[in-house]
Amino acid sequence: MGAENTNAQGAGTQAEQADLHTMYQHAVQAPETEVEFFEETYQKLRGKKALSMKEDFSGTCLLSVEWCKSDPERSAVCVDFCADTLAWGKEHNIDPAGPDVASRMQIFQADVREVTEPKVDITCAMNFSFCIFKTRDELRGYFEKAREGLKDDGMLILDMFGGTECLDELEEETEMDEVDATYIWEHKSFNPINNDILCHIHFEFPDGSRMDKAFTYDWRLWSLQELRELLEEAGYSKVRVYWEIFEEDEDDDEELEGTGEFFEATVVENQESWQVYIVAEK
Repeated sequence: MGAENTNAQGAGTQAEQADLHTMYQHAVQAPETEVEFFEETYQKLRGKKALSMKEDFSGTCLLSVEWCKSDPERSAVCVDFCADTLAWGKEHNIDPAGPDVASRMQIFQADVREVTEPKVDITCAMNFSFCIFKTRDELRGYFEKAREGLKDDGMLILDMFGGTECLDELEEETEMDEVDATYIWEHKSFNPINNDILCHIHFEFPDGSRMDKAFTYDWRLWSLQELRELLEEAGYSKVRVYWEIFEEDEDDDEELEGTGEFFEATVVENQESWQVYIVAEK
């Protein structure tokens, strides 16, 4: 993940005191939900329990820690290019989880395309991180390497977002009760010629201070059909799409909000905003 803390509020403001990675984890990540989806999906498709997982673009390794905490038989491999982010994750996520969890985790500071051992039941790339690969050849190459690192009955799990509003410049605000701040997700620009999308994460605090462009993402907004085709070209035997169930917002019946529940789908109605899991079976 790319990060830039451009806060210049001065010492003593809430933005100055806030920890960048802590803010990100509270704003964006839901490791318990993802572990539940992984284990239920693997059990349903393979008829057994998944024990090993590789987290590509792992950042602070929060998901891998939760995976290992969920079952004493489980192990995880974390791969990320940023040494500083991995070091933060070790100090704040891995070490506090205790020596048993730490002993079942392997950490690699590397390009995700360079690590194909040990073989695992599940490889995942969450938070749309694979969208840094902007050409078909690059993305297919990543999918091929991910497949190489899977056991014979393994699977690659991705998440992806889309919807009609992704084509617009917008800002969405979410209150973060855990850290008393507002998380702002911004679509800064979208280029319909090549599907490049530029996104920022900002944080605002009650004292008026702000982490502006705390994280910046320069991605290609891949369509689901493109991803399915590239996964099939990379050799995966079956590609499934799991669509999130949305329901009316209690405070605004014209707004829909995600429930965190997913179902396998082949035909759906488009929405202003949607999020899916993609499961590619080796």
